[in-house]
Amino acid sequence: MSRYYPDWIQAFKDYSSYSEAPEKMRFWTAVATVAGALRRRVWIDQAYFKWLTNMFIVFVAKPGIVSKSTTVDVGMNLLRRVPGIKFGPDAVTWQALVTEFGKATEEFSIPETGEFMKMSALTIVSSEFGNLVNPQDREMIDILVSLWDGRNLFEKATKGGGLEKIDNPWLHIIACTTPAWIAGNFPEYMIGGGFTSRCVFVYVEEKAKYVAYPGLEVPTHLRQTELSLVQDLEHISLTLAGEYGMTREAIDWGKTWYEEHYKNRPENLDEARFGGYVARKQTHVHKLAMVLAASRRDKLTITSEDLQDANRHVTELEADMPLVFGLIGRTDVSLQTERFLEFVRKHKEVEYFEAYRHVHNYLPDASSRWVRG
Repeated sequence: MSRYYPDWIQAFKDYSSYSEAPEKMRFWTAVATVAGALRRRVWIDQAYFKWLTNMFIVFVAKPGIVSKSTTVDVGMNLLRRVPGIKFGPDAVTWQALVTEFGKATEEFSIPETGEFMKMSALTIVSSEFGNLVNPQDREMIDILVSLWDGRNLFEKATKGGGLEKIDNPWLHIIACTTPAWIAGNFPEYMIGGGFTSRCVFVYVEEKAKYVAYPGLEVPTHLRQTELSLVQDLEHISLTLAGEYGMTREAIDWGKTWYEEHYKNRPENLDEARFGGYVARKQTHVHKLAMVLAASRRDKLTITSEDLQDANRHVTELEADMPLVFGLIGRTDVSLQTERFLEFVRKHKEVEYFEAYRHVHNYLPDASSRWVRG
């Protein structure tokens, strides 16, 4: 069985290009889709730990701006048609996870060695991140952190004194939310910490283009393209299994990058909020490099090009990270003041009473003090 496309991610970006979604949303949707097909069948072994392909990808945009959920569904609907892919609950408790992991348990063989391995792999899709994750539930957050790290055994004590165990769990999440939800639900101590530093936040402010009637834009051959994409996903899910190696050039590039990364930290990512992310960027890059390699070839080898492309895509998200978390810890007055200033900037010139009405709608107490002053 051979592939239809030399690069699945590029083919998906072309397939989804008739939508309004910006390119980076379509790219990360494609990444989430390929990773979902790979599951825990591939890894990079680092002796003390393994890098796996699971990710926590979160699209962040204001409501109704860039069709976050619709874009995610374009990729996930393809993945759902691949036999053997298991999807988890969109509202997470550890009890629900244990149940679903148990249902997802399966064995697969490594072609090169003939060895059989066990895994319990789940992909979770959530159109509302708040329905999936409660940042105030520290127990659940700790479980998600542990699962992202790819430990070989998931253990959780039950209230009855028993112990739930899952061998080789693999949890992969793609979700959507808004800046306002993050501001209202993420406590300051979580920013840059264990959970958020393990997430890939894809921030988008506007549509790539306006498409009133997508059905009129889509060419007739797209149905065949869709079938070919599903077949290539199935090929990836069945064929690729085992340890990823790295070429000598990739190792040399990775060593140089690692040293430079710690010597020259990004100036826009302050240590207090983003120190955890900086420490885990190498993991993000290598997770993505495996997905890019799987998208391009059947050989379990990561090249320097895979690593460089992965680093570029991860680094591109950093410019928007302060925007994603910029509202955390702000007071209502400061938030509404910023909204008012944005209103003025947008209109360039605003009549006094129009400005008063705008302020009064959001800050009636403040507007009263303003008039009295």
